[in-house]
Amino acid sequence: MATKNTSNTWEVKDRVYVLANNFSPLSFALKASNIFWFDEEKGYERELKYTKNQRTVFVDEFKGQARLEHIVFEDGVLNVPKEKQVLQKLLSLYHPEKDDVYFEFDPQVEAEDELSKMEYEIEALMLANSMEIDMMEAIMRVELGSKVSQMSSKELKRDFLIFVRRNPKLFLDLANDENVAIRNMGVKAVEQKIIKLAEDQRTFKWANNGRILMTVPFDENPYSALAAWFKTDEGVEVYQAIEKKLK
Repeated sequence: MATKNTSNTWEVKDRVYVLANNFSPLSFALKASNIFWFDEEKGYERELKYTKNQRTVFVDEFKGQARLEHIVFEDGVLNVPKEKQVLQKLLSLYHPEKDDVYFEFDPQVEAEDELSKMEYEIEALMLANSMEIDMMEAIMRVELGSKVSQMSSKELKRDFLIFVRRNPKLFLDLANDENVAIRNMGVKAVEQKIIKLAEDQRTFKWANNGRILMTVPFDENPYSALAAWFKTDEGVEVYQAIEKKLK
């Protein structure tokens, strides 16, 4: 993907670069030569190289012999003072491994991300605090599967609140997904032997008489398919019947 030169809005300041994925070896050398950047204005790829004695990283602008300089992260971090503008621009604007091997640390962005996470957590905990136990079970079944059926209500609430604090955005997504509760009803119906899922996981049947209720479309999760079927004219009657049997 092409990258534009944003030097017109460039801010002269100290910058910090951090290796991605919490990678923090004692020493890590980033590629400083034989790298290329596509210049949209010129319409071709330009070779980049970080040197000790040049005032640019563009090889086609070098004057005289170039002496290669290393780019080394220590303990996963590279602090670059504002005086080293050539290195900063290479790392922030042109280097093809930016946001893949490393990223530029921005305290303001980090603060905004942290604030967003806190707001998600507050919203999630407020919603979780008013949630019925059946909906807690439905959401936790997505996370824990059949293990939920063996948990006491206190164990369920404890693990539920831990899940909400650790994954507030996922919780909010699940809480707003109407299929979660419907899918949970289907799982409970199978666990309590009201309906039966065939061994090949292609059909659902009434457990008492073996009558086929619905066939699972190819390559779909059976319980997701069942939840969708429960919303049809035929399926809603079965859903209501199951709901009564589970009470």
